[in-house]
Amino acid sequence: MKILAFAGSTSSTSINRELVKFVLKDFQDEEINLIDLNDFTMPTFSIDLEKKGFPDEAHNFLKQIEECDVIICSLAEHNRSYSAAFKNVFDWASRINVKVFQNKPMLLMSTSPGGYGGGNVMNTAKTFFPQFAADVKDTFSLSKFYENFDMESGVINPDMLKELKGKIENFKIQVKN
Repeated sequence: MKILAFAGSTSSTSINRELVKFVLKDFQDEEINLIDLNDFTMPTFSIDLEKKGFPDEAHNFLKQIEECDVIICSLAEHNRSYSAAFKNVFDWASRINVKVFQNKPMLLMSTSPGGYGGGNVMNTAKTFFPQFAADVKDTFSLSKFYENFDMESGVINPDMLKELKGKIENFKIQVKN
């Protein structure tokens, strides 16, 4: 199984990237492609720029999705929505192929320092991504990242760890069938 993994952030200290890397430890026997949104930097999408053509980075992002079997991502929440960097990649890609996620099974996650764990962006994505051909199999939000996650050990809150491990196992079962 080929896994495409990414965080919806360009921060060098992205907590969402840390969550993705922790989850990927449960997929060590699989082929993993962990991409960085910094490799997909493009001008801010506009109709005027679209008329001049699509950036190679937008095509490359879609190619990464095309070549995978499943997607694991964790979305950063900026002012209760997607990060500008993710939204821009998504906007460009969706103009090339409205089915951005190409019907790939997805484990969708979010985390934040606050008590809602990126719940606003999660709620938006759960509703919105299927309209762009994401097959969201399961979701997980980790609240209070700095209280519930250790950079060496991963998720340290026993209840949240149990929930996450259950969702990972459920996701594995769904994508193997």
